[in-house]
Amino acid sequence: MNETQTHQLLNRAEKLCQHRGVRMTPARKEVFALLSKHDGAIGAYDLLEQLKAVVPNAKPPTIYRALDFLQSQGFVHKISSSNSYVLCSHFEQKHPVQMLICRQCGNVQEIHSDGVHEQFLNQANAQGFEVEQQTVEALGICAQCRTQNS
Repeated sequence: MNETQTHQLLNRAEKLCQHRGVRMTPARKEVFALLSKHDGAIGAYDLLEQLKAVVPNAKPPTIYRALDFLQSQGFVHKISSSNSYVLCSHFEQKHPVQMLICRQCGNVQEIHSDGVHEQFLNQANAQGFEVEQQTVEALGICAQCRTQNS
C-alpha cells in the first residue's frame, strides 16, 4: 500500500473512531501505518522494532496495547496460527474473517464466503452455541508461489 492509500485508510479509521467515541492515539496511528506497509502478517515484536524507529522508547506493552485496540475496532485481524497481525481495509462493518495464508511467501489474503459463514453458524446454533467471532485460517501456497515453483 502506498503512502496516499495508507493516509486515506487512516483517515477512514480516525473518522470511525470519532464516531464510536474512542481515541486513535499517535502510537495506534503509527502501528496502523506500519501494518499498512505489509502484504503479509507481521508479529508484534517485528512491529515493535519498526515502531522504535519512530518512537525510540516503545516497549512491548506499547505495541500490544495498540494491537489490542486496533483489533477491538476491527482495523486488524490476528492470525492465530502464526501469532501475527494483518491490516483489514474494510473495517466499517463487523464481519467473519477467512484468511488464505501462503506458507511460502507469507502473503495473507482475506476472503468472504457467506456460504461458509452461514453453514458454520447453522451448525453452531444446532449445538446451542452462540458464535461471537469467527476466524478461519487456511494455510497453503498462493498462485504466485505456485507459478514460481513450476
